[in-house]
Amino acid sequence: MGMTTIQLKRILEERLSNSNYQTSFNRDNDTFRIEWKESKQGMTITLPNVIAKHHERGDVVIDELEDHIKEALRIMGETYQLSGKETSIFPVIRSTSFPTETKAGKELVVKEHTAETRIYYALDLGKSYQLIDSKMLEQEDWTAERIDEIASFNLRSLSTDHKSDQVAGNDFYFIATQDGYDASRILNEAFLETMKANSKGELAVAVPHQDVLILADIQNQTGYDILAQMTMKFFAEGRIPITSLPFIYEDRKLEPVFILAKNKPKK
Repeated sequence: MGMTTIQLKRILEERLSNSNYQTSFNRDNDTFRIEWKESKQGMTITLPNVIAKHHERGDVVIDELEDHIKEALRIMGETYQLSGKETSIFPVIRSTSFPTETKAGKELVVKEHTAETRIYYALDLGKSYQLIDSKMLEQEDWTAERIDEIASFNLRSLSTDHKSDQVAGNDFYFIATQDGYDASRILNEAFLETMKANSKGELAVAVPHQDVLILADIQNQTGYDILAQMTMKFFAEGRIPITSLPFIYEDRKLEPVFILAKNKPKK
């Protein structure tokens, strides 16, 4: 006999009992919500997806889920004192071939991300933004760590609403709000942890250009090929291209997926 959603709900309530959290169960959608009581920030788990994984892999699935939930809530619970222009600072993702200094020769503030991508920081000016350079930091007597903290904090306030599509038994999700920070949402760990917790297969992520984030719940081999083609197409069309290589999100790390065109029809 498999586990029921009610049983799973009870297990999660037990494991996540913390006086700072509140939980709720939506019987119609079979979803379980856990959030911070004060800020109402939290995550929603689709229970049937967890049960399907539990059926294949057993209790380790629930252990993993508990870790993902606690980590996402921990990240959401962090707060920083912000004043002045801080609310307008966001991280932006660029390819590693993007210059690290301005045309005027000023060093841009950067942070390593993956072999394919690098993090820069932008001061949002409404219609456009300015990349933050080390001179701007010196004037404020700020550290790169402070900018990173502030930018990460602001990033988490951006919507993670997404469109979804199913192709050949794989689920694809797209964030394309056109706010200039779509690709930046790859840095929202709480969001990635939520998507990972709800995925049936492997979670892959792609940032082909600045104005899109693609997430894929890969459930069969074809899924990788579809993701590769999709990423390539977006990369070719993007205004600020980043990388045509998707990543697997595993253990809170992004590893590039090298996809060989195995399924191309033979001549």
